[in-house]
Amino acid sequence: MLYCVLLILVSSCKDRSTAHTAFYFWKTVFQLKPGEKELLRSAANNRLYLRFFDIVWNKQELQALPNGVIAFKESVSALSITPVIYITNQSLQQTAPSGIDSLAFKANRLLVRLAAENGIVYKDIQIDCDWSVSTKTRYFAFLRAFKRYNRKKLEATIRLHQVKYPERTGVPPVDKGLLMFYNMGKISAALNVRNSIYNPEDAAAYIAALPHYHLPLDVALPAFSWAIQIRADKVVQSYAKISLAELSNPQNFEQISSGSLSVPAFTALKSFYLKGVYVKTGDVFKFEGTDHEILAAAAKQVSAYLAPLNNRTVIYYEISSVNLLPLYAKDIKEISAHF
Repeated sequence: MLYCVLLILVSSCKDRSTAHTAFYFWKTVFQLKPGEKELLRSAANNRLYLRFFDIVWNKQELQALPNGVIAFKESVSALSITPVIYITNQSLQQTAPSGIDSLAFKANRLLVRLAAENGIVYKDIQIDCDWSVSTKTRYFAFLRAFKRYNRKKLEATIRLHQVKYPERTGVPPVDKGLLMFYNMGKISAALNVRNSIYNPEDAAAYIAALPHYHLPLDVALPAFSWAIQIRADKVVQSYAKISLAELSNPQNFEQISSGSLSVPAFTALKSFYLKGVYVKTGDVFKFEGTDHEILAAAAKQVSAYLAPLNNRTVIYYEISSVNLLPLYAKDIKEISAHF
């Protein structure tokens, strides 16, 4: 009897989550809606990963320059902010090895200025880059240089293919990684395909390598959706602003079969504009997204393979999309509890 009680207590302690929840904010103007503020407070204790700016290759100036620098329309004093810099692979490809140190210096200088001007005190910095085999040397040099200029803890985003092939893509020289557990496949015009944002079948091809990855890993989960516009069997564009409810309007669309993989698709019954998007009669829109059930399945799947880590951060991309799904604070807490 005593043994059973002890076993239950040990099991309870083992299963109790120590994970922290956070959200991404990925727009160029910082201003939260009332519902987003409440969700951030109640589900994530005001922890926010805030994209400060991108680094892109400027073809006119022939150099890597900041783009989409965030503008603040309201105070962030109540929030716990982690600044994020997104750097394109092209900017690394085009920058000479001799210019990498200067690029890191300038990126840090801009980050420090934005933080100081807006009263942001931060403990960590995240760098987001989908580096490749051809750019890993320059990217890793950028990270080392950035670390010299800013002594805060540094985290780098890690895509699934970089987890599976570390001997090819390398492991970035940072304090921690952030596993992006989404964007499993390519956006395509085909209808009988799995959800490209997340599906367990494609994920299974990568996650077996997780226990052996040589960085502690936080996790990012996909709290977003998009509508993929298809015309003449070719993808026109994907739109996060178009919802499933809008595509389900029988005055504008007719739902069509999308095969056996349950990605809903709709045909336009007429030509019109939808949220500034021109829709032509016969256009097909394929809707991909996540919900509470899908995210819970994703969390359960990936958490089973991650190496143990106390106080892991689970980040949801992206806070402005959550209400469109919809997801509530209790849903987010239940999903994060898997970690």
